[in-house]
Amino acid sequence: MSEGNGMGGERVAVIGAGMGGLAAALSLAARGFRVTVLEKADQPGGKMRAVPAGETLVDGGPTVFTMRWILDELLAEAGFATDEHLRLTPLGVLARHAWDGSDGVFDLAADEQASAEAIARFAGAAEARGFRGFAARAAAIHATLDRTFMRAARPNPLTLVGRAGLEGLARLWGVSPFAVLWDELGKHFRDPRLRQLFGRYATYCGANPFTAPATLMLIAHVEQRGVWAVEGGMHTLARTLGLLAERAGATFRFGAEVSEILIEGGRVAGVRLADGERIAAERVVVNADVAALSAGLFGEAARRAVPDQGRVPRSLSALTWTGLARAEGFPLTRHTVFFSRDYRDEFDRIARGHLPNEPTVYVCAQDRGDDGSPPGGPERLLVLVNAPARGDRGQPTREEIERCEQATFALLARCGLKIAWEPGAVRRTGPAEWARLFPATGGALYGRDLAGWRASFQRPGARTRLPGLYLAGGSVHPGPGVPMALMSGRLAASALMADHASTRRCHRAATPGGMSMRSATTEPTA
Repeated sequence: MSEGNGMGGERVAVIGAGMGGLAAALSLAARGFRVTVLEKADQPGGKMRAVPAGETLVDGGPTVFTMRWILDELLAEAGFATDEHLRLTPLGVLARHAWDGSDGVFDLAADEQASAEAIARFAGAAEARGFRGFAARAAAIHATLDRTFMRAARPNPLTLVGRAGLEGLARLWGVSPFAVLWDELGKHFRDPRLRQLFGRYATYCGANPFTAPATLMLIAHVEQRGVWAVEGGMHTLARTLGLLAERAGATFRFGAEVSEILIEGGRVAGVRLADGERIAAERVVVNADVAALSAGLFGEAARRAVPDQGRVPRSLSALTWTGLARAEGFPLTRHTVFFSRDYRDEFDRIARGHLPNEPTVYVCAQDRGDDGSPPGGPERLLVLVNAPARGDRGQPTREEIERCEQATFALLARCGLKIAWEPGAVRRTGPAEWARLFPATGGALYGRDLAGWRASFQRPGARTRLPGLYLAGGSVHPGPGVPMALMSGRLAASALMADHASTRRCHRAATPGGMSMRSATTEPTA
């Protein structure tokens, strides 16, 4: 991307071109702010990265795209239409599921009626009735929390009740705010396979199904409303957002690592790059894990601007294999999950800091659709298992990773899937590599752990204690995942614009004629 000139107005530096930073940059640039996005990598996307494999690129991060209406709203507010810039195809099969031990194969459909009928064939009429009750409850949770929690500036229990109003109190209580997901699933499903299937939704947020709040059932409703395949891969979504932000006036600088957030007069004054260059800005949006701020990686003043994250429990990490391969013997769809035989033991081991002896395995076959037709040659695959976020503590060890790799592909083989990687076209990434890519996280890919009902309220919001400093990304409210990260960027932009408007009103009252804004500058190091 080339550098653009913006449309005049206050200068904003956005640190990080992940989904939250891209959303904030697009929103602010479209409204006249002079936005400069500083990204240490050579491409946009953050965790939504593209991994080279031979002559092609493979999605090496998020692979499931839901809640497209959030993207539609973001682009429409900036004057763009999604369908004019991206080709999104709705999937009829949300995911295919298989169980070790020949316990069957089950496809969860985007159509609720089709899923209920399939469950009746797979596990019986009683389980189909349980699914209908579960689906209704998931829809009710989503309807209750959409405006009051997910789209709201950082909520707490009191503001949540206030937004719901007297009529909404009963609905809030109905979302089972204090219940645990695994326990609540047992009220809907007796078949352990279905409990395992829907319990896996906790991992979408990097959480343990046995400690996560029951409110995560809303993810099932979100998927029923649509899962889309992005033509060209998920990284195309990131690149497109970057291009549109640039068209709106934002400037992108890649290979630009920020080492310090500068403070003058008790508020943000810009940033300093690792090479010493200083970039002046009246406001800064940080699209990095809040743990990096808390650890002092952006300076002491910025560290004090956020709550200490040193003892915050971490979400899951992952062990992944990404590359080109020939897959035979099992009819993969775009999203396929192979479940372990002992789900509780899997997460108990992760909670103790170890890789599972027998992991549940997710396979994304990027070149396949609903019918599972193979591409007729090597295809792009991402294979993923959950892992503890202890990459900065020397865990898991290489020996443990090797054992887990053997167990992973042995499970796939027992289910009938044989994967032959193309020579030199596969990359393994574990917690240590994620920790290096995203410092201060230990490899946690979703921010703090969502164990217990309080955790959702303990994520920082867009505003910080330091005037002019704002937060975006999956580690802050409303949480992890592509649509939530986009929402966080919109919330950061909204908070910044509200504070900017308030500041201008104050200055107009004190100085008739308004405030004269300086032109954007890049200043030499003092």
